[in-house]
Amino acid sequence: MIHNLSSQNSLANQYVAQMRDINVQNNRLIFRKNMERLGNIFAYEISKVLPYREVEVETPLGIAKTSVPSTKIVLCTILRAGLPLHNGLLDFFDDANNSFIAAYRKSHKDGSFEINLEYVTCPDLNGATLILTDPMLATGGSIQKALESLDEYGQYEQVHIVSIIASSYGVNHIQRLFPKAHLWIAAEDDELTAKSYIVPGLGDAGDLAFGKKMQE
Repeated sequence: MIHNLSSQNSLANQYVAQMRDINVQNNRLIFRKNMERLGNIFAYEISKVLPYREVEVETPLGIAKTSVPSTKIVLCTILRAGLPLHNGLLDFFDDANNSFIAAYRKSHKDGSFEINLEYVTCPDLNGATLILTDPMLATGGSIQKALESLDEYGQYEQVHIVSIIASSYGVNHIQRLFPKAHLWIAAEDDELTAKSYIVPGLGDAGDLAFGKKMQE
């Protein structure tokens, strides 16, 4: 199931526009803040489709009934670019358990590349709702590798994949491999270059958030 925030008018579109804007991108603080804001919005939207249970809360004047999420939530992000987005979700799912995956793209001389994982830390996923964040969904290779690496940590009940900008190719790839996953995006771009860069996209989210790195 695809949930595209840009299908409706909201402040999410403004935050994405600022993240894309080459004149605004020079301010890393604003870039990271907009990722966090989008994380907040994604968290609120995801909360609408979670399972709930009714509880009674004692107030100074009586008992109030309300509904609260009934599922264990695990937030997982792909380092390093996903950290601000992850923090935005964690602001709302503040009692969630957390998982982190270090992944990198290894390029070859012929222009091809592969996704390598170096580090995974994860709590028990049995019965949990897993929310995996990666700000850019290009080919879908990083998300595929990440989900496959989490299989050994238990069987989750639901999985939600969160990306700010996705290519149409990546969306189709994830839908084909993980048909039961909820895919949350803020915008979808049609073009993917031969080097798997999203166009118009916004550039390298990790570099824009934290500074340029020497590794390709």
